[in-house]
Amino acid sequence: MKNELKIHGVYRHYKGDLYIVEGVARHSETGEELVIYRGLYGDNSVWARPLDMFLGEINRPGIKQKYRFELQKIKSKRKL
Repeated sequence: MKNELKIHGVYRHYKGDLYIVEGVARHSETGEELVIYRGLYGDNSVWARPLDMFLGEINRPGIKQKYRFELQKIKSKRKL
């Protein structure tokens, strides 16, 4: 299964913090796609990371997560 990007999706970094993807931008000189995402902790800083790296697999001892960032399935508790 391929890891795909979901705009406005909430992702867990393999170190544990949560982030929301705000969009994708292009580097002005290289054209490389960059994921723009915001931390859901602390001062809610905005970050940018190359798309391939954001979606890339990790292989670190003791880490069970397959990808650097993994989309979280968050269900609403609100009844419609």
